Amino acid sequence: MPIAPVTEQRRQAAKAWFESLRDRICAALEQLEDEADPALYEGQPGRFDYRPWSREGTAGGGLGGHLTGRLFEKAGVHTSSATGRFSSEMAKTMPGAEADPDYVSSSISLIIHPRSPRVPTVHMNTRFLSTGEYWFGGGADLTPLLDEQRRPDAPDAVAFHAAMRRACDDHDPGFYDRFKAWCDEYFFLPHRNEPRGIGGIFYDRHNTGDFDADFAFTRAVGEAFLDIYPNIVRGRMAEPWTEAEREEQLVRRGRYVEFNLLYDRGTMFGLKMGGNIETILSSMPPMVRWP
Repeated sequence: MPIAPVTEQRRQAAKAWFESLRDRICAALEQLEDEADPALYEGQPGRFDYRPWSREGTAGGGLGGHLTGRLFEKAGVHTSSATGRFSSEMAKTMPGAEADPDYVSSSISLIIHPRSPRVPTVHMNTRFLSTGEYWFGGGADLTPLLDEQRRPDAPDAVAFHAAMRRACDDHDPGFYDRFKAWCDEYFFLPHRNEPRGIGGIFYDRHNTGDFDADFAFTRAVGEAFLDIYPNIVRGRMAEPWTEAEREEQLVRRGRYVEFNLLYDRGTMFGLKMGGNIETILSSMPPMVRWP
């Protein structure tokens, strides 16, 4: 991986971007809450509850945005930013950290669990980390919870992948195929021998040596998510659903829990680094079934 210096100005630019994206995503989700049909969704439109937190042993922390609404049964949109030092064990796993264990990090992470089984669950995160080297990582993946929507040629899957492809192609025509394959491999449950959803893109430790280009690509992923997911929700949120579909949704949510607790690197990293438990585990759906 190329080594490139990262100035404080660039670090602050990454932090400011993640926080501005958080605010725009939260506003978009609240707008969808307002648009939800009261004939299908009971109660008042949900609003985000913002909870700041600090990380022990580091200079920094984050802001957790939590929503319990009528359209979105549970949504978490969180940002964090910290300066600290990796333990010797963690430093061995991070590029550049064995020589320089001091780090600066900033990120946004979200998970959205809609109430309707017709509306797919979604996850997105992008992050920046700098030790002796810098890198970006993240991606976005869609998890429809009904079998009829889990086909690669299903309309939502096609639209979601097209959005991710555009974000990639604007920066490198080779990104999409590589990052899609990485996503398919990563979001797979070996013990079930099945994918978690219909995928998307996933990339990690991304450093071409051109900070501005790498940062621009990470911003493009965030913009693509903000564009496509509300469109998918609007296309599905007015569809009525059956009790059988709700049951299918709750069972499929169990697969989500299994992946996040058994395999998800972000969950494990956050717990090892002493992150905020409330935000780390906000990916857990509010209701789930293992029949």
